[in-house]
Amino acid sequence: MLSYIGSGPYCYSNSLAMVLGDQAPSPAVIEVLTGSPFGVQLLSGRLPLFDPYGWDGEIGLDAAIDLLGWTCTSAGASSPEEALDRLRTAVQDGPVLVGPLEMGLLLYHPGAGDPIEADHYLVVQAMDSDRVLLHDPQGFPYATLPLDAFLASWRAESISYKRYGYSMRSGFQQVRDVSVEDALQASVPAAKAWVSLRGDVVVSPGTVGNEEALERFAELLEQGLDPGIHGLMAHFAVRVGARRLVDAATAMGRIGLRDASAILDSQARLVGSLQYELTAGSVSAAAAIVRKLQPTYSELARVL
Repeated sequence: MLSYIGSGPYCYSNSLAMVLGDQAPSPAVIEVLTGSPFGVQLLSGRLPLFDPYGWDGEIGLDAAIDLLGWTCTSAGASSPEEALDRLRTAVQDGPVLVGPLEMGLLLYHPGAGDPIEADHYLVVQAMDSDRVLLHDPQGFPYATLPLDAFLASWRAESISYKRYGYSMRSGFQQVRDVSVEDALQASVPAAKAWVSLRGDVVVSPGTVGNEEALERFAELLEQGLDPGIHGLMAHFAVRVGARRLVDAATAMGRIGLRDASAILDSQARLVGSLQYELTAGSVSAAAAIVRKLQPTYSELARVL
């Protein structure tokens, strides 16, 4: 098994690594600690995502921060004025992890300008009366944005899972010294719970997980995917899903869970192979790959 190193849409893991600085593990480790590799869901019965049933980035960030022995203040705001006041105060003490935002409204991204229902996270470093200065892990270090434009994205009106508007995390403090291996070992019970379909999560109507999600996904492929969903799969969901799985395979191998590592690597290979079939429009081949994935999640739950 060869570990993956390269670009990919790891916005919240990259952002958290930036905020934690020299004490941060790799973004690959952070991503595994969020729990994101351990399941697949069909959101609202129509949108396939290679993350667990009932999981979202906010849940994942909370988990990773705690497992690594850190605390922070998580807050939102009820108005643009309150949001800017909170951000202005927080950034005086250090970088602020901001998100979710609406990526389509980050106007330094070429072609941006309209909401695309794509969530995003980034790190704000400073602000003045006119602009924010930020590191955007999508490939934009030291980007700037006028306050009004930043607020429009930060409001995140199109992001359904947000806890509140203008969400941010600040005041990061390390309260325990935790090794990477210990953090990964401590994450295993949550990984097993996710891949076993947790019953204590809130999901949108019609959302299903794992085998049922994959069978429905295969059927949607055979019936003809909605162009918007096809685009999301080809440009985002497949590549982030494959990367999560190969990073999880590497991480589980690092702590000696070789059976879990082998299953995760096989899942990564299957998900990664979807990229060509979806891009080429090979519907039957893509559906066959999806169905090969079905039994692997119960196998992963068993070995974990």
